[in-house]
Amino acid sequence: MVLKVFFPSCCSSAESGILVGRWLSEQSSAVILAVVHFPFIPFQVKQYLSEVQRVTKVSVSVLGSWSNSKQEKEENLSKFLEDLGTIFSHEPWIQISKEGDSKFWSCSTFQKHSNNPKEEVILVYYDQRKVMLSHLHPPLDTATSTDQETDDASKLSAIFHTVAKSKMLFMTDRYNDGPIKLTHWQSDGAEASIIVELMKQASVPACMLLAFLLSLVSGICRSRVLKFWPLSFLWRKLSTCEQLGHRLQHLQVISSNKKAQTQTQLMRKANIFVSLLIDVALGILLMSWLYRKNRIGHLADTLIPVADHVAEELQDLLQWLMGAPAGLKMNRALDQVLGRFFLYHIHLWISYIHLMSPFIEMILWYVGLSACLGLTVALCILSDIIALLTFHIYCFYVYGARLYCLKIYGLSSLWRLFRGKKWNVLRQRVDSCSYDLDQLFIGTLLFTILLFLLPTTALYYLVFALLRLLVVIVQGLIHLLVDLIDSLPLYSILLRLCRSYRLAAGVKFRVLEQQDGKPLRLLMQINPLSYGSVVETYRLPTYSCYPKDSWTSLCKKLFLGELIYPWKHKGEKQD
Repeated sequence: MVLKVFFPSCCSSAESGILVGRWLSEQSSAVILAVVHFPFIPFQVKQYLSEVQRVTKVSVSVLGSWSNSKQEKEENLSKFLEDLGTIFSHEPWIQISKEGDSKFWSCSTFQKHSNNPKEEVILVYYDQRKVMLSHLHPPLDTATSTDQETDDASKLSAIFHTVAKSKMLFMTDRYNDGPIKLTHWQSDGAEASIIVELMKQASVPACMLLAFLLSLVSGICRSRVLKFWPLSFLWRKLSTCEQLGHRLQHLQVISSNKKAQTQTQLMRKANIFVSLLIDVALGILLMSWLYRKNRIGHLADTLIPVADHVAEELQDLLQWLMGAPAGLKMNRALDQVLGRFFLYHIHLWISYIHLMSPFIEMILWYVGLSACLGLTVALCILSDIIALLTFHIYCFYVYGARLYCLKIYGLSSLWRLFRGKKWNVLRQRVDSCSYDLDQLFIGTLLFTILLFLLPTTALYYLVFALLRLLVVIVQGLIHLLVDLIDSLPLYSILLRLCRSYRLAAGVKFRVLEQQDGKPLRLLMQINPLSYGSVVETYRLPTYSCYPKDSWTSLCKKLFLGELIYPWKHKGEKQD
C-alpha cells in the first residue's frame, strides 16, 4: 500500500518536533498542518488539539515526528522521537527526518498491530497558504466526467477542506509566548492594519443605515400608489424602472447583515459590490463628460434637427409607397387612405416635437444627473428615450400589423370554408362543416376582396415592420450592454487575474527528486480555473425585460402579423 504524506513547504526548515495534522484513512493519506516544537507538555498538546477539533470540527491529532538534524545535534533525538509514538498513540506513526542540506529526506512509518510495518511513502509538498485560501471547484461537465475523475475530485476536496477548516490553528500572534510553539505558514504572526480595522468597524453602522434607507425605498415601491394602472404599467414596462428595481435588490444583498454561509454566496456578494462600484464610477465619468463644455446644450440643439430629418424621411417613404413602389401596382383607394392616415400621424408627431423643443435641454439636464446612479441606469434611460422618440414608428407598425393580421386570419378562415371545414374554438381543432350556397357565395366575395387588398397592406406592413425591427435591434444592443455590466463577475475575473490560486480547478504534481531507497518527493501545484469557467460559475442573474423568442417563433410572428412586444407579455409562451 502507498501512503501519501502532504507536507507544508513552509515547515521544511522547522526545528524538530511532532507533526500535527489529519489522517484520511479512506485514501491512506496524512495531511500535515503544523509542527509542534520542543519543549512541550504532552497533556497541553492534547488539550490544545481537542480545543481546535471542537471549534473546527476537524479531527486533528499528532501523526508522527519531525527531525531536522541541521538544527538538532543530540544523538538520542531519534530514539526520543520514536518513543513519542507510545505517548501519542496513532497508527501508522510517521517519522520524517531531514539530514543536513541533503535533497533527499528519509520517511518511514511504524505500526504496532501490523505484520508489514514498512510501507511505500510518497512525500507531497504543498503551499499551505494557497491551499487554505483557495476554493476547489467541482468539474462543470459532471455528465461527461468519469467515476475515476469524480473520485479524485472528492479526495482533493477532502485535503482542501482539511486545510481550509483549520484556520484556528494558524491564528498565531508573533508576540505570543504560549506554552506551545508551532510552525506553519503564519508562524511570523498576523500583523493587522489599522486602516482595515477602522473600515471593518465603520462598515457595520454604514450597512445598518443603508439597510434602513433601502427598507424605506422598498416600502415605497411596494405601496399601493404604484399599483394603480398608469404607474404600475410604467413600472413594469420601462427598462429604467426595471433596472432600478434590479439594483435595489443588489443593494439589499450587499447591506444585509446576514453572513455568507458558503463560498458561492460570498463571491456573489463580492461580485455584486464590485459591479455596483464600477457601474457608478462609469456613470460619474459619463456625467462629468456630459456637463463639460455645454455638451448637453449641443445635444439638445442636435436632437430637434435629427427628429425633423427622420420625419422628413418617413414622409418621403410614404409618398413613395403612395405611388408605384418598385413598379408594383397597388390598390389606389386603399393606398391613398393608408398613406394619408400615416402622413397625418407624422404631422402630429412633428407638432409634438416642436412643442416640446423649449423644454428638451432642461429634460436632458435632469436626465444627465441620473448617470450618478450608474452607467446601466443611464443606458436604460437612453433606451426609453429612443422608445419615446420612435413612438410614431411603433404606432405605424401596430396599425400595419393589425390590418395585415386581420387579413391573414380572414383568408385562412375563408380557405377552410371552401374546403368544408371550420375552426372549433372549444376543442381547439378543425372540424368538418356543411355550408349552404349563400354562405359560399359571400365567402367567395370576401376572399376575393381580401386577397386583392393583401399586397397593398402587406407592403405597408413590411416597411414598418423593418423600421420597427431596426429600433428593436438598437434597443437590444443597449440592453445587451446593460446585461453584460449587470451579470459579469468582475471580482471573480480580477481574482483570477491577480490571485489565480484562489479559484482552483484542480492540482498538478511535479516530480522533485526520486532515488532508490528514498521516498518520492512531489510538489503539488494548483491549476487555476479558466476564465470561461469563472464567468460560467459566478455569473450574476439579470432581469432581462425583453422576451427571449427563438428565431422560429420570431419569423412566425412576423409572417402572421403578430405584434413583437418590446417587453415580456403577460401569459406569453416562450419557445
